[in-house]
Amino acid sequence: MTILLTLYAGFTHAFETDHILAVSNMVTIRNKTFKAIKDGMYWGFGHTSTILLIGIIFLLLKFKIAPATFKYFEAAVGVMLVVLGIYRIYQWYTKEEPVLHTHPNGHAHSHTHIHTVTKTTKEHSCWPAYLIGLIHGLAGSGALILIVLGNSQTITNGLIYLLLFGLGSVGGMMIAAGAFSLPFSKKIISNNMLQTVLIFASALLCIGYGAMVIKENLM
Repeated sequence: MTILLTLYAGFTHAFETDHILAVSNMVTIRNKTFKAIKDGMYWGFGHTSTILLIGIIFLLLKFKIAPATFKYFEAAVGVMLVVLGIYRIYQWYTKEEPVLHTHPNGHAHSHTHIHTVTKTTKEHSCWPAYLIGLIHGLAGSGALILIVLGNSQTITNGLIYLLLFGLGSVGGMMIAAGAFSLPFSKKIISNNMLQTVLIFASALLCIGYGAMVIKENLM
């Protein structure tokens, strides 16, 4: 029962606001749900890596960090969200390319118009998702470690708890990434304008929430 509760805690942790905003920006570059789910998996592995590392520092090395220090960790996540949102807008801008087209109309005349097309780009790696997960592991890790210290009778039990929590977050983020990738799938939505609106909405929300996190923790 304890194992299931720990996995569930990690699963629901993946759906926190800052996590959802980050993954929604990541998956806007994907046009296949499978690739988005893979991003979610890498994010979860990165998130788990940080939690385990901090857990080892606390539990095994008996290293203590002042609670106030975790505010800087939270602020770092806020900075990452702002950068992620800005970078996504930059990606969109550099990916769209104006094209001049001339079409004959069948009466010895023609008309010209300009529209944008998507440039051919290299396959995106999943490693950025892992790095984002690493940074995200900093947020909330302090409270999680305190819970482990207060409820675990042995170091081994504490580390197992953190690992199970991390695995739960992997599963949660894979589902979240897959769900949020659907509006950006070419098979589901072919309207480029609508996809652009969704991209900008996700990016601006990410920037706004990141700025709020920074303000709450540094001001």
